[in-house]
Amino acid sequence: MDARTIRPQVARLFRPCLPGGSRTTRVAVEQELFAVDFFNGGSVHPDRVRRAIAGQPYEPWVAFEPGGQVELSLPCAASAHDAGDQLVSVTRALAADVQGAGIVLSSVPVRAVDPATPRYLRTPRYDAMERHLDTIGPAGRRMMRATASTQPCLDWWPGLAGLEQWRLLHLAAPFIAAATARSAGPTGRLTTWLALDPGRTAFDDRLLHGDDPVAAYAAFAASATRLVDGAEDHLTTLFPPVRPRGSYLEVRFPDAQPTDRVGALLEALAGLLYDDARRRTALASLAGEQHRLAEHWAAAAAGTGDAERGLALLGRHFTDLEAAA
Repeated sequence: MDARTIRPQVARLFRPCLPGGSRTTRVAVEQELFAVDFFNGGSVHPDRVRRAIAGQPYEPWVAFEPGGQVELSLPCAASAHDAGDQLVSVTRALAADVQGAGIVLSSVPVRAVDPATPRYLRTPRYDAMERHLDTIGPAGRRMMRATASTQPCLDWWPGLAGLEQWRLLHLAAPFIAAATARSAGPTGRLTTWLALDPGRTAFDDRLLHGDDPVAAYAAFAASATRLVDGAEDHLTTLFPPVRPRGSYLEVRFPDAQPTDRVGALLEALAGLLYDDARRRTALASLAGEQHRLAEHWAAAAAGTGDAERGLALLGRHFTDLEAAA
């Protein structure tokens, strides 16, 4: 598969960058939580969680990661504030329901687990990913079984503004990751991701090469080892820090945040992307950083990244929260 072959499928993920369309300001979030047995501290099979929440209104929003992590994928809210409040409400209901089944939820970004911790989800896609990642090292199994993140999802605007959003998120990402880190060093979540497979994670500047983001992403996709059949399925095995999702951008790099602090992160990111003046000022401040992105990502993973710069980019919503912590 070459870049020209996969470009049509990639182009569908970048539709908002085309002229036309509207500037909506919705916000959604995907929150990953570890489901842990109250008595022995071990990971919990997804079936136990499913039984505990059967019939609840939020049940359709609950999915699972391979190591049994609960993934709450909430519907879009009209604002970042509403999205944060919705997450708190749903998480409280979920925690209360699973507690009766001897399960507690944890929002830590990394769990120290035995390498033999089972992978509960068995699908051809996960099987292929694990086989491939095992040839590189242990990071693949750690990622699948022992990491969790908070993934804000923000509307992607048409035309030039959408290109600015895309570029800004990539340039700002390592600084924001440093500012929101809850793990670092050899056992940190980001360290695991950087060790995973650079050909499918892109923790560098490859997605900002040239003036055509579709071409850059197609080249990235074409260079990644193919694990599944079909171009569209192949794209689902790529894990860049920011994933193009057609109508929105999925921000994948933050460590899992405490649920009651997620709203501040959502408001900060929405302000950065949806305010024209803030977005362009931030872009100007980061203009010289593109070729140092790999260096900045390595520093963020090590715990030596420029967190102050990340807090400045996030602005008052997140900075005020940090001051009150």
